Amino acid sequence: MRRETKQEREAWTALIEARDAQPESKYHSERAGKYQSKYEAQVAQNLDVLYRAGKINNLVEQVPFTLVEGKGKIRPIKYIADFVYFDLKGIRHVCDAKGCKTPVYRLKRKMMALLHGITVEEL
Repeated sequence: MRRETKQEREAWTALIEARDAQPESKYHSERAGKYQSKYEAQVAQNLDVLYRAGKINNLVEQVPFTLVEGKGKIRPIKYIADFVYFDLKGIRHVCDAKGCKTPVYRLKRKMMALLHGITVEEL
């Protein structure tokens, strides 16, 4: 006998209660507060501990980088880094908490290296 999945159970409960089911995440990640995934929330917590201990400086979340400028109706291509911080030597670290490396992410990571000379670190 097969057990029902969480999505099937949610859909059935929604049907019985006459409400819409929760939309399933594209990569099956669960949001954790303001973060896109539990893993990203854990990384944020670890970096916050380092920041409060004085090991890193200027910790900023969700920092946009413009890869290609837009023109007219064509929107710009942007890469949004999960975390940017400076270590004690003054070196900038651009970090991303990745669980699933999509082709779009790989392309934008290469564009960051080629156009801005920034290496994206994966945590």
